[in-house]
Amino acid sequence: MKARLKFSKIGSMRFIGHLDVMRYFQKAFRRAEIEVSYSKGFSPHQLMSFASPLGIGLSSDAEYLDVTLEKSDSQEEMIERINAVMNDEITVKDFTILDDEAKPSMAMLSACDYVICIKPDKDNPLTDDAFAKETVRKIKEAEKIEILKKTKRSEKVVDIKPNIYHIENDMDAFKNETKNDYGSLELDTAFYKPVFYCQLTAGSVVNIKPELVLEAMAKMNGFEYDTLDYQIHRLEMYADKTAKKGEVHLLYSETPCSLVPLSEFGKQEMA
Repeated sequence: MKARLKFSKIGSMRFIGHLDVMRYFQKAFRRAEIEVSYSKGFSPHQLMSFASPLGIGLSSDAEYLDVTLEKSDSQEEMIERINAVMNDEITVKDFTILDDEAKPSMAMLSACDYVICIKPDKDNPLTDDAFAKETVRKIKEAEKIEILKKTKRSEKVVDIKPNIYHIENDMDAFKNETKNDYGSLELDTAFYKPVFYCQLTAGSVVNIKPELVLEAMAKMNGFEYDTLDYQIHRLEMYADKTAKKGEVHLLYSETPCSLVPLSEFGKQEMA
């Protein structure tokens, strides 16, 4: 059977890379005596995949791991068993049994929500509320937002404006736009000052990182972008009910995307 785990990643664990997180879960499943299915062949490995590995230094309330199991207990029992053997800075928040035909979350990822915060004692102009509101207003009203996007193979100037679905300074305003209740965040917002929230296109076809939005803000408002000033925290990850694998439907395209949290997408219907 297929299952999807939603977990948070905070504190010092945000400096642990993707491969180490994968090994961490493999060992946690063994310690919790979770019966994970293995691949066949000379080098069997646990059947698991992640939706979108988090960048080093970023924290999150919504990371997703798909895993194939031989059997499963109830949702509450599985969450309790796994968390009992986990570090406090990685916590399983949800456990969902998927339909047998459910596509992997990494193939269906279409958008992500983020909160952008300023680290303590950083001399950043976005700490001024009026200035932060003005920068968000400019992003909203801009017809184009062209920025140099670099990949491992190339770099090119792209217009990221169509890929910024929502951007707000206020959490309540952002929740009103995304229609999602994020609950109590693992991020310490008394320590890190939130300056804006955004929902961006994500996935294997088009992936817009929040760093690109920050670069655009700095360019449009005449201040220097320093990546060390910011704590980026992922709030949620979504699939698009209107898209097939390899398709990208933007929020305001002819066929707009219909986003649903990955924890709900492909969920097995209870009899």
